[in-house]
Amino acid sequence: MSVHPTEQHATSLTPAGARFRKILVGFDGSAGARRALAQALRLATSDGATVHVLTVIEHLPRYAATVSEMDDALAEAERQVALLQAEARRAADLARVPIESVRRAGHPAKTLVDYAREGGFDLLVLGHAGHSSVWGSFLGTTCDKVVRHAPCSVLIVR
Repeated sequence: MSVHPTEQHATSLTPAGARFRKILVGFDGSAGARRALAQALRLATSDGATVHVLTVIEHLPRYAATVSEMDDALAEAERQVALLQAEARRAADLARVPIESVRRAGHPAKTLVDYAREGGFDLLVLGHAGHSSVWGSFLGTTCDKVVRHAPCSVLIVR
């Protein structure tokens, strides 16, 4: 039996044929990340999956002149992450999907892959274009790196 793409129902299946149960979303507040979160929430609704939203704090000063400069930078990063996580919670509340918000410091691709491995996720959802710089075109984007190293299926949302 062949199914036309418009006739498919909302249930998503892992490559092994089971429903997704544990979904991780990389969320940096970009338009792509917002689309990825929306897609993950739709999948969670249809599959009854749990959703974790991971925000990675990447840009911390490496050579602060004073301790107070470092403290100020950390406080600003935490403030930004709190705003992003509140945005994700509002979207989840509208979709009636409970989420767990997590923040970690580090390199985005490595942190996403490590967290996916540690948490035993079966799907990692990312937006196609996040806040990568122009250098992403030359060095590879976060998505490129995650797809190569993720321990689970990866869904890139455009």
